[in-house]
Amino acid sequence: MMIPVLKEYMNNKAENTPKQTFGPFKTDLSVYQTPPKTGLRITLIGHSSLLIEIDGKRILTDPVWSDMVSFTSLFGPKRFFQPPLQLSELPPLDAVIVSHDHYDHLDKETIKFFAGRTVLFFCSLGVGKHMEKFGIEKNFITEMDWGDSVMIGADCVLTATPARHFSGRGLTGGNETLWSSFVIKGTKHNIFFGADSGWFPGFAEIGDTFGPFDLTMLEIGAYGKYWPDIHMGPDHASNAHIALKGKLMMPIHWGTFNLAPHAWYEPIERLIGYAREKHIKLFVPEPGEPTEVKEYVSEWWKKYL
Repeated sequence: MMIPVLKEYMNNKAENTPKQTFGPFKTDLSVYQTPPKTGLRITLIGHSSLLIEIDGKRILTDPVWSDMVSFTSLFGPKRFFQPPLQLSELPPLDAVIVSHDHYDHLDKETIKFFAGRTVLFFCSLGVGKHMEKFGIEKNFITEMDWGDSVMIGADCVLTATPARHFSGRGLTGGNETLWSSFVIKGTKHNIFFGADSGWFPGFAEIGDTFGPFDLTMLEIGAYGKYWPDIHMGPDHASNAHIALKGKLMMPIHWGTFNLAPHAWYEPIERLIGYAREKHIKLFVPEPGEPTEVKEYVSEWWKKYL
């Protein structure tokens, strides 16, 4: 498996990294002083890091603020743009979700920022041990198996659901922790955070059990010829959105790091085409802009083509 993947990288001539630095994107922090009119607002930090405001709750997903997503700060996939707000500028949070332990979803330096703070963490089975090492107290960590549900406050239900992926943070010890997607159900809105997954029939089962969804947040980047079991790409992601019974689709996991042998802009450009073909409504906000969830395509990336 590794030899074909390496060949794919070596023969790759796509513009994996942008020719110019994006941004800087800056978040208007004053927006957080007023609740979203619709009850649902999202700020894209980058990749799979989202600040979700849903029916009075604030939830941060897979927070990664570091420049590199690697076991070392010396080399690895580097950010295309700086986070639009500092960790210290985040508004008060009700929860942080960590889907799995890969470096581009579980970032040591970012998690260490929350050490000593009373922020609740919800993660897949086994991932809590990493966060304890990074300084999070055990009583602030809730590990979840597929099918587990917990309450965030008195009126928001978080449910861990299946995904088709893998885990591990080194050459050894792979797949010793779980990976998950999540259903977030508030008083008015029902949304799906897909994290990382290849296509699998489970999307239809999740849609039948927990859907329909006001919004699906699905990964469209980091795909390749030999990767369909672990990353969907825009075609399968759009099919997953339909299977989930989603009303709006937000593409995530693209345009932030060079993680695969495709042009940095290819996932979103392809998704636009698939959405047109499959009659899918998209929600694509600009990084750092707190945006009420509705059909909206900002086209922020086009200025860097």
